[in-house]
Amino acid sequence: MSFRRVTIAGAGLAGLSAAVALKQAGIAVAIADSAAQAGGRCRSYHDPQLDLMIDNGNHLVLSGNPAVARFRAAVGAARPLAGPDHAEFRFRDIASGAGWTVSMNDGRLPWWIFRPSRRVPGSGLADYLPLAKLLAPGEGRIDARVRPEGPVWERLIAPVLLAALNTDPAESSSALAAAVLRETIGRGGAATCPRIAEPTLAAAFVDPAVAWLAARGTDVGLGRRLRAIGFDGDRVSLLDWGSGPEPVAPDEGVILAVPPWVATALLPDLTAPDDFRAIVNGHFAFVPPPGAPPMLGLIGGTAEWLFAFADRASVTVSAADRLIDADRETLARRFWAEICAAWGIDAPLPRWQIVKEKRATFAATPEQNAKRPGAATRWRNLFLAGDWTATGLPATIEGALRSGETAARLAIATQPR
Repeated sequence: MSFRRVTIAGAGLAGLSAAVALKQAGIAVAIADSAAQAGGRCRSYHDPQLDLMIDNGNHLVLSGNPAVARFRAAVGAARPLAGPDHAEFRFRDIASGAGWTVSMNDGRLPWWIFRPSRRVPGSGLADYLPLAKLLAPGEGRIDARVRPEGPVWERLIAPVLLAALNTDPAESSSALAAAVLRETIGRGGAATCPRIAEPTLAAAFVDPAVAWLAARGTDVGLGRRLRAIGFDGDRVSLLDWGSGPEPVAPDEGVILAVPPWVATALLPDLTAPDDFRAIVNGHFAFVPPPGAPPMLGLIGGTAEWLFAFADRASVTVSAADRLIDADRETLARRFWAEICAAWGIDAPLPRWQIVKEKRATFAATPEQNAKRPGAATRWRNLFLAGDWTATGLPATIEGALRSGETAARLAIATQPR
């Protein structure tokens, strides 16, 4: 028999994914988080400055992400994710005003690169050959495999990889880049359609999961921080949530679905990523103009992606350590000028909010990728989950959900002694 009960510390997407998988297997679950709401970095909240519901950050998934599809189907997330019917990525050069759309065909054979109207302007067939080099197995820096220059790199590959890896693509892990490309472009346009949570991440992922768990007798405990873990030989024997040690039953498992800096503080000798990259988001209380695409890549500015929601505009800057200490109003005005240029409008600065995540993800370098631990630990009843564990993917929603599934699968397969 597997564990009769599993306690999960952390109610981000990794912890929620583990909880859902365990409940599906008929195992009792207790789940708690130190925050005031579930969702982790994918939380949504009412911002009083905007008087709107916003996401903590703008997160993109793709149509071929299998764990995203499994999770949403399991919890009954009925509202579809927004995005085009085909793999179309629209871009705007802020400086020149030029706009273009990279339009991939649905099948695996990439015949779109043979059509000038579908590929990056100014690019030829030879410019796409580096994609094959990025798909090759092995680890190393991306710039050791391909030259980070040219129209395809600057106008397609670098923006997409920067968003996926949250690290300067040139210094990033070629293994992680290959994993992203294999599961998206490598499977054809049908797997590469961009998808955005509408109206919020909470509505698309978190709220349905919390409701699904509650309907099955599991409420998420909030404002409950795991402060210490006690061990007895090869098992976790005590958990301290701030009111003193609580015993862990012999037939109880534990899943630690917390950030890496929390996990390393709780577990002796745990090796985990310790270098991180920031993300900066700007939100504006402005109804987008008619015809504004749900997602628009911005070239030549500070903002990198512009998202058009029904009641707001949002921009994202990845690997944004350089902006963490920047004045918030200065950033808001800069972002708004770029939004106006991208949409071809002239409008005064609306109500705005800048959200800075200093440690948004681990740095997706070969060195940091090598530090990611697996889900199993040296304690037989303790498992790890989180997008920073060894999922084979960078720190993404898909990776977080897969990590929860993996931790749950190990807990289900482990027999208590």
